[in-house]
Amino acid sequence: MKKLIYPFVLLLLSVHAHASSLTIEITQGLEGALPIAVVPFAWRGDAANPPPHEVGGVVAADLQRSGRFKPLPDSQMLARPSRAEEVDFRDWRAVNVENLVIGEVSPNGPGGYLVKFYLYDVFRGEQITGYSMPTTAADLRSTAHHIADIIYETLTGEPGAFATRIAYVTSLRSGSGKNIKERVELRIADADGYAPQTIVSSDEPIMSPAWSPDGRQLAYVSFENAQPSIWVQEVLTGKREKLTSFKGINGAPAWSPDGRYLALTLSKDGNPDIYVMDIARRSLRKLTRHGAIDTEPAWSPDGRTLVFTSDRGGKPQIYRVSVGGGEPERVTFDGDYNARASYSPDGRLLTMVTGVGGAYRIATLDLQTRDFRVLSTGRLDESPSFAPNGSMIIYATRVADKGVLAAVSTDGRVQQRLRLQEGDVREPVWSPHQQQQRSR
Repeated sequence: MKKLIYPFVLLLLSVHAHASSLTIEITQGLEGALPIAVVPFAWRGDAANPPPHEVGGVVAADLQRSGRFKPLPDSQMLARPSRAEEVDFRDWRAVNVENLVIGEVSPNGPGGYLVKFYLYDVFRGEQITGYSMPTTAADLRSTAHHIADIIYETLTGEPGAFATRIAYVTSLRSGSGKNIKERVELRIADADGYAPQTIVSSDEPIMSPAWSPDGRQLAYVSFENAQPSIWVQEVLTGKREKLTSFKGINGAPAWSPDGRYLALTLSKDGNPDIYVMDIARRSLRKLTRHGAIDTEPAWSPDGRTLVFTSDRGGKPQIYRVSVGGGEPERVTFDGDYNARASYSPDGRLLTMVTGVGGAYRIATLDLQTRDFRVLSTGRLDESPSFAPNGSMIIYATRVADKGVLAAVSTDGRVQQRLRLQEGDVREPVWSPHQQQQRSR
């Protein structure tokens, strides 16, 4: 059977998160990033028992990681206010910052905290927004990410994506010589790489993780018992269920926007084709019927169409088909290799892997203007996935013969690299947005 080949790459400043987690390195930032000061948040409780994380530091790291902001280093701050009455805007005009963030963390019942923050326009000398957020020690970093999201959206007009997660596959090797053993794990982590958690661990390959629209489940392919099968697993409880285990290929699951269906690739009738499964009824409907390889389906945001990879024209290209059926149409015509496509949240762009002079890189196609743009620069870049706000694309690449994760902005001007301290990392996918309680 013919084999489709796929590739992987990332970005910004060093933000050391956790001893066993990812380290984010900003490799290319945005010229003219907005100067902002995020003052370390004050702790209003027992000095001997501070919170496990410094909220202001997490917020500043998030904003810098976006490439859109340039936080002022702590060492250059002329003051450390945490409440409105302590702010003297002259201190911040003197160091040429346009916006100021201050805040405090207070005890709030057993194991709880109340986080307050305020965002100011320095040159107007006025507050722009501010919230109080109850949280816990376990959720303190998540709260900091939500604060960064609020600040990002307030100042850019676009939703943030800091309070999200990523899922990825990592391979861990042990032993030497003929006794090398490989353990494959499906993990999730915060969007900044902090606090990775293993969801599934296996001696056999794990592939193609996909988040459900509510972020509560992951679908993936596991080769347990040497047979590819598609599983769905609850992230919180670990409860999982096998959906398909047909003869041949069971691959590339993709959730519909309403969470009711999975698109997948099956070869149970011979050639690999695209199917749609009604999850509740376990019923299958075949969408493509062709002698070529049809694989890697992805839904449009409105749930009406699917894009997929097919070599029906001789080489891998992206095609589109109505979920209701009909003849697929070819979408990509730039280059002789395009695969692994997915839609941006607004449906305007496709991201994909494209072949460029023997290398594989991440590209986007504007479906209206037909503008085709290569964004990454690696030799083996693969598995692109849009952030839920559409501003960034995470993907996998190789650095010094090791699999790492990377991200690039959709205009190509901001790039990051996420380095895992152990194992080879591949197949990243970005989660949907998550909710956080807050009050003004």
